[in-house]
Formats: sequence, C-alpha cells, structure tokens
Amino acid sequence: MKDNTNYAVIFDMDGVLVDSEPVINAAAIAGLKEFGVNAEPDDFTPFVGAGEDRYVGGVAEKYGLTYRKEMKKRVYDIYLDMVDEKLRVFKGVKKCLALLRDRGFSLALASAADRIKIDANLRVAGVSPDVFRVILSADDVKEKKPSPEMYLKTAKNLRIAPEYCIVIEDAVNGVKAAKRAGMMCIALTHTFSEQELITAGADDICSEMGEVCKTILGRQR
Repeated sequence: MKDNTNYAVIFDMDGVLVDSEPVINAAAIAGLKEFGVNAEPDDFTPFVGAGEDRYVGGVAEKYGLTYRKEMKKRVYDIYLDMVDEKLRVFKGVKKCLALLRDRGFSLALASAADRIKIDANLRVAGVSPDVFRVILSADDVKEKKPSPEMYLKTAKNLRIAPEYCIVIEDAVNGVKAAKRAGMMCIALTHTFSEQELITAGADDICSEMGEVCKTILGRQR
C-alpha cells in the first residue's frame, strides 16, 4: 500500500459533506426579507462558495441595499433555528472520512462559512472536529474563494505542499480557488452541473462521496 502520510485531502463543507445549500438559501431569503429584500432562490447562485458575507451581501447589493453585518447575523440566527431539522448529511461521508484517515491521509476542512456554521453542521452531521487535523473558516482568511488564500493557508498549517493536496469541492468558486492554489480538485455535482465544474477547472467529477474515495485511492496506487 502506498504511504499517504505526505498527502492531504481538504474538504469544503457546504454542498460537500452536508446538503446545507437549501437550508442557507431559505434562511437568507427569510433574513433579507426583514431588511426589505424579496430575493429569489436563484439570486444567490453566483455567490455560492464565497462565504456568507458575499452570499448575503451580493444579493442585498443586487436589490440596491448596502450590506451590513447584521444581515448575516440575522440569516445565521434563522439558519441555526432550522439546521437540526432540515440539514441532511450526504451519503457515504462518514465512511469516506474514516477510510481516508485509515489509509494515512491528513484531513482538513476549509470552509468559506463562519465557524459558528461549521460547528453547527458538524454537530448535526455527527462528525467530530477531531477528524480533521486543520479546520479553517471565513474568520481565518482575508480573501474568500475564489481567492486561493483559504487553501494555501490550509496547506501551510498542515505543513504539506499544495501539489500534495487534493481538494473536494462542489462550487465553481471553490474549484477556482483550489486550482489557483495549485492543487488537484475533485468536484461533486451536488450544486453545479458537470460542465460548469469542468469549465471552472475541476480535475475529476464525481456524483457522490463513494466515488470520491475511489478516485483518490485509485490515483495514489
């Protein structure tokens, strides 16, 4: 078996480990409505994967409002009220995480969400934060995806070179960030189409987490 101790798998969270996109979308629509914005679900699509400041702020600006931090706070309040009932974990996530750890990979989580959302999602998903050697959130970087900063900082904290890191993403902005960081990227078709992800630069496309594990292990033989 190949020694994988010098390799890392870096997971995005929303749309990769958990099906949180419908939940944050509903929360954002409800939250922005309190500020006078009657947003549509598709308004948020360009901002998926870029963090909630941009996710909420981009839509607020589209409707002529100046973004304020209290908008995101209200959206998160609504999200946290919904998450226990509405959040769904994608099939095969726990099995894949356990398998990759057993095979010697260093695991990390690099999410454009705030830490409060990461903690809530992992709790509901039943995934211990200790599974990951490194967890980075929006609070830890200045520039959000599609900037490569999130992934480059994760690699630095892992002490593993970018070329030995494999990123698992679902969003166009996330794929672009991974490729700009010089990393291999496997994209899941949970949120965007295969063609959109290929155009963004994804190296491989998978439809579910079991395929992700097979792809990673197949490449490391």
